[in-house]
Amino acid sequence: MKQAHGRGKAAAIAALATALTLTLAAGTAQASAGDEIVGHPGPDGLIWIPELTGSSGFVSGGLSPRLDTFITFGCAGGGSIEVAFHLADHPDRDPAPFTVDCPASDPARVTVPLGTGLQGGFGASVTASAPSIRWGATVIQPE
Repeated sequence: MKQAHGRGKAAAIAALATALTLTLAAGTAQASAGDEIVGHPGPDGLIWIPELTGSSGFVSGGLSPRLDTFITFGCAGGGSIEVAFHLADHPDRDPAPFTVDCPASDPARVTVPLGTGLQGGFGASVTASAPSIRWGATVIQPE
């Protein structure tokens, strides 16, 4: 069982890398220098965007229905970001769009628990109040 789960996780990581590369290549956001807005999520992470600037988003897949799911968004730079998160196979469990106020210096972070039983693809769009707003995100499923 553990070995089969490892192959599934490896496939999810490969899909994540492809999706993240496509998102970063197609998006208008630019990575900025400095400290990361959201730190590395460790081995439980499905998505890790340490820092982007301006409006953008991401898509991925590979949620495991047996694990809890948590999304975290953070930002800095003065202003705010509006986050719309979508679960492809569970639109009835999409969190309502939410706003994160971005302090001028140290980042603010918001974590939203989504629970268990989720599978399939997911994505988010982030609308920044100004092109200079720095933001980051993680999607994790702790073992």
